Amino acid sequence: MARVSRTRPRVDDSPLARQIGERLRAARLAAGLTQQQLAEGRYTKAYVSALENGLSRPSMAALNHFSGRLGIPASKLINNEPAGWARLEADLALASGRWEDADAAYRELLESNTSSGARAELLNGRAEALVRRGQAREAAAAAAEAAHLFQAAGRVVEAALAEYWLSAAQYQLENSVEAKALLQSLLGKVRAGLKVEPGFQLRLVMALSSNESRDGNHAAALAYLEEVRGLASGLDDRRRAMYLYDLAYSYRETGDFEAAVSSGIASLGLFRQANAEREAAGLENDLALSYLALGNTSRADEMAASSRATLEKLSDQWLLGHVLDTQARIALARGAVDEAVTAATGALEVSERMHNNKAVVDSLLTKARALSSQGDTASALAAYERAGELARQLGTAGLTRKALREWADALASAGLHQQAFALAREALSVS
Repeated sequence: MARVSRTRPRVDDSPLARQIGERLRAARLAAGLTQQQLAEGRYTKAYVSALENGLSRPSMAALNHFSGRLGIPASKLINNEPAGWARLEADLALASGRWEDADAAYRELLESNTSSGARAELLNGRAEALVRRGQAREAAAAAAEAAHLFQAAGRVVEAALAEYWLSAAQYQLENSVEAKALLQSLLGKVRAGLKVEPGFQLRLVMALSSNESRDGNHAAALAYLEEVRGLASGLDDRRRAMYLYDLAYSYRETGDFEAAVSSGIASLGLFRQANAEREAAGLENDLALSYLALGNTSRADEMAASSRATLEKLSDQWLLGHVLDTQARIALARGAVDEAVTAATGALEVSERMHNNKAVVDSLLTKARALSSQGDTASALAAYERAGELARQLGTAGLTRKALREWADALASAGLHQQAFALAREALSVS
């Protein structure tokens, strides 16, 4: 997936902050409280003073705390500027990783906003929230409209950022050709002098590496990562963690599992240091697969369980489908066939609900392997057929080759050699 630091529309909220500060002071004086008394238990007198003088922007949590102390609803502190505060809250939700809240806030603002410039900003924020939630179709529509509006207004930098989110949505939709075309076009513009935010070129190259890895073009993916290495000297911890994450993924896909584990452990430490829970959970799942490939099912189990617990806490159904499939593979490797079938079925249900088609194919293949181990050849072949048909529709070369080869092997084991040969030949022709 395209992985970037979050980019959000900026608003000048200083007038709103001053108005909230004045109301807070008036309410405090009416209640007969000092600044110290109002702050006591959670905040400092200095923080209350900064708020009352409009020097600091309060969070919704702070307003709820203070309004409770003052015995008034929080709306009394902000009710003269509902639109400005709603925009501010949408941006804050996006910045703090509350994707569902951000999506809802941007969607509500879009219903009443008619300015094309503001609409483009809101659409771009919503596109990011939707990508983070795995709702790729809606994200693609929002990002495409935002890019069009920004281009029409001559706001080329913002248009580039919107196109980035469009590429991320296309990646999730398994449309690698379009995703890579967008990224390569953006990379060309940046190399030609387009001044976007710091690190944008690095993010584009990392996203291109992710696309190539998923398509099975691992040499190209590692070549992009070597380019990243040359750009990575000034990275902060979070971006270095992203780089090591992509490096670990590419090593795993090329079969160098020892290197994948080494890079992955380094990345995981940085993600945890940065409190990046979702990214850490995704990496734990990748590490589980690397440990599984090395035959260390105990360590794989530990990583997958930790990843699942985090994603369930975050209500991230998109990644959860992948983790449930990983747990099914681990169970199968341990010989717990019934457990593997149950886990793969759960992974399939979650992934179908989220329209996460790659995860659907992966879970179908895992379930088919488990069913074969149970001796249920007919059900296994049906699952392989579904996986093969969906992989063909997605058009991702690496995934299609994998699905067709496994299906062909299953047909050959069932004595259906003519059909198996036809599928094997088709798999060889996929490019």
